[in-house]
Amino acid sequence: MSLTNLDSLFSPRAVAVIGAANNPANIGHLVMKNLMGGGFPGPVMPVSSEAEAIAGVLTYATVAELPKTPDLAIVCRPLVEAPAIIDALRARGTRSVALMGPGFARLDEKSRLRLRAEILEAAKPPALRVLGPKSMGLIVPSLNLNASLAHTKSLPGKTAFLSQSDSLFTTVLDWAGSRGIGFSHMISLGAQLDITFADILDHLGSDPLVRSILLYVESIHDARGFVSAARAASRNKPVLALRPGQALHAALAELAMATGQGDALAATASTDEVYDVAFRRAGMLRVGSIDGLFDAAQTLSGGRPVRGDRLAILVNGASAGIMAADALLSGGGRLAHFNDDTTLALDKLLGGAWDGGNPVALRFDTPAADWVEALKILLSDPGVDAALLLHVPFAGLSEVEVAQAVAAHAKRAKRMVLTSWMGSDSALRARAVFADAGVPTYDTPEQAIRAFLYMVEFQKNQELLIQTPDSLPSDFFPDTRAARNACERALAEGRANLTSAEAKEVLTAYGIPMVETRQATSAREAVIAADQLGYPVAVKLKSPQIRQPQEVGGVVLDLEGPDKVWEAAASILARVSRQRPDAYIEGFTVQKMGRRAGAHELFISAHLDPVFGPVITFGHGGVAREMIRDRAVTLPPLNMSLARELISRTRINGLLSGTPQHPEADIDDICLTVIQIAQLIIDVPQITSLDINPLYADEMGVLALGARVGVAEEARLGAERLAIRPYPRELEECLVMKNGRKITLRPIRPEDETAHRAFIRQLTDDDLRMRFFGSVRRDFDHKDMARFTQIDYDREMAFIASATTEGGMAETLGVVRTATKPDNTDAEFAIIIRSDQKGTGLGSILFRKMIDYTRGRGTHYLEGQTLVENKAMQGLARKFGFEVKLNPDEELVDMVLDLTKPGSPPPGLNP
Repeated sequence: MSLTNLDSLFSPRAVAVIGAANNPANIGHLVMKNLMGGGFPGPVMPVSSEAEAIAGVLTYATVAELPKTPDLAIVCRPLVEAPAIIDALRARGTRSVALMGPGFARLDEKSRLRLRAEILEAAKPPALRVLGPKSMGLIVPSLNLNASLAHTKSLPGKTAFLSQSDSLFTTVLDWAGSRGIGFSHMISLGAQLDITFADILDHLGSDPLVRSILLYVESIHDARGFVSAARAASRNKPVLALRPGQALHAALAELAMATGQGDALAATASTDEVYDVAFRRAGMLRVGSIDGLFDAAQTLSGGRPVRGDRLAILVNGASAGIMAADALLSGGGRLAHFNDDTTLALDKLLGGAWDGGNPVALRFDTPAADWVEALKILLSDPGVDAALLLHVPFAGLSEVEVAQAVAAHAKRAKRMVLTSWMGSDSALRARAVFADAGVPTYDTPEQAIRAFLYMVEFQKNQELLIQTPDSLPSDFFPDTRAARNACERALAEGRANLTSAEAKEVLTAYGIPMVETRQATSAREAVIAADQLGYPVAVKLKSPQIRQPQEVGGVVLDLEGPDKVWEAAASILARVSRQRPDAYIEGFTVQKMGRRAGAHELFISAHLDPVFGPVITFGHGGVAREMIRDRAVTLPPLNMSLARELISRTRINGLLSGTPQHPEADIDDICLTVIQIAQLIIDVPQITSLDINPLYADEMGVLALGARVGVAEEARLGAERLAIRPYPRELEECLVMKNGRKITLRPIRPEDETAHRAFIRQLTDDDLRMRFFGSVRRDFDHKDMARFTQIDYDREMAFIASATTEGGMAETLGVVRTATKPDNTDAEFAIIIRSDQKGTGLGSILFRKMIDYTRGRGTHYLEGQTLVENKAMQGLARKFGFEVKLNPDEELVDMVLDLTKPGSPPPGLNP
């Protein structure tokens, strides 16, 4: 990921068209036509040897002959010519190209790879950035820049649209134009040889003129880069995604499960549900259609956030209200229940015309003043999260007058108000009133409900980004070495699967309770094992060719006594010899019956997705798992809150909360088990698949009967496989300050929010002024604190110095932060230490940690600023080799350290 030279793509001062033409059938003609017709104010320079002038502009035979260096070059020549053209452009000083020439689709895979390498060698990104190939170009209406193959112009707006599909690029442009919707940017990514979703998300995420970002996504190649950029962008503005094929993917998954190929499907394709959870973890909103994409964008970027899913509906036609209520309940929303004060107020206003329910039905001819009064009453009810106003045309009343009155109040309301004025003609004028007032308005009740439900889902996804997770138990210390040893033994023997005993060894190493198990090679040994375990027991076949022994009658349960065990072993061998004479029989697994009366049967599994890496699946287990199909997926790393969110998306979650016949299961223990499996997948990269089924769960906790574990050689560390970088535990260290106090220096965690809030409260006014360059409030809200403690370790870092008080409580003494550019060229730092800790050497400790970290990850420069009066900070920076100089424009002092130069912080600074 890199932001370098993206400005030359999105804000060019001069544009060249390589391969411009006068032939209307040539794409070079259409690009010139769009550039000239769009009114781009800078020079447009066609490069062509076929004509003296194109679109009324004199041509140049070669790039070298151009009178001015173009910031952006549009290459319309066949793609095979691109490397030579790009080489000439880079030599000339051009910083971005859009490859729109034909030929990409006709290349075979080998030719594509070769051409890709040649283009990248010529461009040397980020020296010259490449959009495409197979791109339709880009449009930036605010600059009158239409460097695209689109057949029509775009209106200016505040929404950016990024498309992976060339056909949808023009479709959306046409669709939006017919509805008066404008764009800040329209970008066709093409094959993403260089510039990717992540690059553009990083660029647009910090653009104050862009209010929302819409994505059309078919596939992702750099999962970690995409999720990291999307998380950063969605903290600032709504990011919405449309991905096709939800129904198709679901049908293929169902077919795979029905034919017993579910494991194969998981291993070969990134399923739609994995994309879905990736979007959710990134704080994005996924929508299902083009109009839904823009309805949601309009509502999210222009309206107030909703606080929940309880909607009040106000309508002057009962049928329209019933339609809206039905759509709301079908989509998972809730009708708000009114309190006594609201009911009394509505009774007084409406009298006998109201039936006392929600939707609130008004008369057809209700005047504007009563609409506004009813809206005020609804919005004052604490049980109402948002209100939807539906208006049915009535000849005796001006729809526009009602709209004007409602809009005047709705735009000042603190809660979300949505409207739908049905009909045409006058309804169009009424909708224009709401649009001008910034009040979301829709053609139909169903559209309005869909937009509301999108808002509810978006809000939930945003809360996932800023919630404070529950802490893990402090006594969770997995034996990672034991788990790795079991996997390495299997690989050394050439096996792709662990034995039952090895699987138990792995799970036990991570604290997951397992049923007692013995291995036996004969019926006689099975009897001895059963006697040792105690009855009742279960006997299971062991064969490398038979993964599911129950499918061939290879499992017998609830055996009481040696005779029953002997008979079960003999009958299993007889059945298997008839059904699978090819199978090699290793023996039997004998287990103590771990069934608990009334316990729920769950399953937890993990597999490697080809795009997003490790995926955790949880759901309703047992032998009927594939028929019940109750499951949810998530991406590691996980904490207790994310594990609870995963469980909440399954139907069995309702049963786990307790029923009249069964007590509540230990949800915390279930969550912990999910986290332990996620951590196992991170810590042991040799594990490629894992399946625990059944996992019994009740009020006493969980108990696993066994597991299937697949392994393979893996060169990457476990954390490198993840789409979201986990907590970097390897960066923790323990030190001693000058005063003899022991401290832990470690990356900040989301669980540190409470301690960090206490740390800020203990800072003096002067501490805060030096850190933030002015007066700041101390009462940071939860959203602010989440930004401090819930960081993306791929692009941010915050090291805290933590110590234990005399009362045994952890406290924060200081913190140093770095924010690194996506291309890792430079990082900006900030540091703050409690006043009572100054003179202990803590500042030097934090400085050293920050420098070691940024240098270790290959960052080029470390930069910071401080107040002119902060001499202590300037002295500390000089001590560590920073160049310190006054910045007269900002009346601050700049501190810069070149990390590429050899050397290290001077000795003796780390007590």
